[in-house]
Amino acid sequence: MALSHIAFLASPVPAAQEALEVLTAAHGQCPPYAADVIVALGGDGFMLQTLHETQGLGLPVYGMNRGTVGFLMNEYAAEGLAERLAAAEEAVINPLAMRAVDAEGKVTHALAINEVSLLRAGPQAAKLRILIDGKERMPELVCDGALLATPAGSTAYNYSAHGPILPIGADVLALTAMSAFRPRRWRGALIPKSAVVRFEVLEADKRPVRADADSRPVPDVVSVEIRSEPAVRHRILFDPGHGLEERLIVEQFV
Repeated sequence: MALSHIAFLASPVPAAQEALEVLTAAHGQCPPYAADVIVALGGDGFMLQTLHETQGLGLPVYGMNRGTVGFLMNEYAAEGLAERLAAAEEAVINPLAMRAVDAEGKVTHALAINEVSLLRAGPQAAKLRILIDGKERMPELVCDGALLATPAGSTAYNYSAHGPILPIGADVLALTAMSAFRPRRWRGALIPKSAVVRFEVLEADKRPVRADADSRPVPDVVSVEIRSEPAVRHRILFDPGHGLEERLIVEQFV
């Protein structure tokens, strides 16, 4: 893969800014609209931000970890970038599309690469009704929250909430509850990728709920619909042998 025109983007943390200075001195800097590839310097949060902000360009994004966990990133090294880009393997992921309606009837649309979550915003547990493709599957879930995660996001918030890790090629999404009170210890379900998942907030005035699409909040929601968005394709590059499939397997044995 010939990727000679590189756009470097970096998070504001000192380690990322130092890497930006080193790499642009060695390779130059190209604006994203004229680039062959984007190199993102930071952590997973910055990678998600970069994917969202550049999705209209259709460019592959190669991340180098200058953050903490770096699940979506490759290891950082100042040398050999051209060779690493040439040998990189590509993974394509689709985000979730969220349609959230708040208590005043305002509709918010957002995309989420990792997950869409609903979280209680007050002292009392949330009460959620869950419908799949228009059919009621759970009349009342009493919980601290619930989320729908993509395979790429299944090792993030979903995994912390004891949800399953999903292979990247799986045509399913993970629906996971946080601290479910009723039904007692309900951990969630696997949902077909083609399904439309709808959450309705019960007793919204008494038990307010916030929706988050990749940490972009929508307060006081009364309903949230989520579906996979196949029209949007995020292209992520990984060093050979260190792609998402391998990382998903490794995460299950640590």
